[in-house]
Parts: sequence; structure tokens; C-alpha cells
Amino acid sequence: MTSTISAERLARVFVEVADTLVDEFDLIEFLQLLATRTADLLDASPVGLLLADQRGRLEFMAASDENVKLLELFQVQNQEGPCLEAFRTGAAVVNADLAEAGGRWPRFAPRAVEAGFRSVHAFPLRLRAERIGAMNVFSANVGGRLADTDVQIVQALADVASIGLLQERAITRGELLTEQLQGALNSRVIIEQAKGSLAQARGISVDEAFILIRSHARRHNLRLGDLAQTIIGDPASVSDLSAQ
Repeated sequence: MTSTISAERLARVFVEVADTLVDEFDLIEFLQLLATRTADLLDASPVGLLLADQRGRLEFMAASDENVKLLELFQVQNQEGPCLEAFRTGAAVVNADLAEAGGRWPRFAPRAVEAGFRSVHAFPLRLRAERIGAMNVFSANVGGRLADTDVQIVQALADVASIGLLQERAITRGELLTEQLQGALNSRVIIEQAKGSLAQARGISVDEAFILIRSHARRHNLRLGDLAQTIIGDPASVSDLSAQ
């Protein structure tokens, strides 16, 4: 199988990822960018991201859509699934047929099939022996296989993100990575609350609510966690939320 990813699209994504790794960058926005751009590269294959907390336990951080978020949370709650396996072993899980993975992941595989997925891939976020998380790629197609070249590309993207997180924040700026990740996990909880609150208030889906929050944060140069806190505490102050 040959790659379906054009060199031009790939170059744009790597440049965008590199551009996001700047001083005062928003970690959650960066991870969301990584999830959505990886999904775009793979023709809208849903993508989810988990990062390890201070205890080395994976926690949900970002997803390209709400359906995948629920599956990622299921993995975390049950401590079973492709992301957990890729994180523990440091090796990618590639072209796993979910219909035949009941012995491998007895709880996760049936749940993923029920959610409409037929195959899955997982890539560790790593720098040499250090692993900080994992990224899942799902496919609704039976036999939704990744070409060997595409596997290398997605792993390279995960590696670049890992290097950026470790080098830019933990080394260059002298901050402890575990503290940074824990802070992001705390912000993620607030963001989930804000998404639910906004979705209920406006009668829209949670995915649509997140698009509004993210767009507003970008336009006004706000951190997602700070904006989410404002939405929960004083929703009237951000009544101008829109996707424009």
C-alpha cells in the first residue's frame, strides 16, 4: 500500500505544529490541533489523545470528535485498549481489526464496534525511552488499514509533538513536565464543564459548543482553560460567542 497523504498537506501540518510550540503556548489547544490535523491527514479518521498524569496514569486530553472522546474515557476507566497498550509497550498498534480483538481487549473492542468503528491504530507519544501518552486513530471501514508509509508519518508526527512538549516546556523553560500536564488535566475538566453548560444553554451539540469556545479563544488570544472558567463563572460576559 502506498501513502494517501500528499507531501504538501504533510508539510503544512508539520509547520503548523512547529509554529504552535512557542512561548506561552496553550497545551490543550496544541493537543487539539494535533488531534484534528492528524484526522485531516487521514481523511477524517477520528483521533483521540491521552497523556500521562503525575502517577503515570493515562488521562483523556483531546479528540477530533465527541464520539471518540467517550471511547477514550472508556479506555481510561477500564485500563484497557490500544492507547494503553501503545503507552505501556512504547510500540505502535497498527491495523487492529476490532471485530477480532475481543481476546486482546475484551471490554474495549465490543464497545468500539458498538460505536461504529471497525479498525484502530495507536501511536505512543515518546522520546527514546520516555513515554508521555498515546494517540488513537479509528476507522469506520472494515479493513481500514494504514499503509506502512502512513504509519511512519503518523508516528513521526506523534514523535515531533512529544519532542516539542518535552524540550520546549520541560527543558528549555525549566518547568517540570508532570506539573504542566497536571495543570492541563485540571483545565480539561473545566473545559468539559463549559462545553456541557454552553451546549445545554444554546441547545447545540457538545462538539458545536467546543467549536464556539475554541474559535472565541483564538480570536481573543485567550487560553481555553481561562475562557472555560469564565463561561462557567460569568456566562453573560461572553455572550458574543460565535464560530466566526
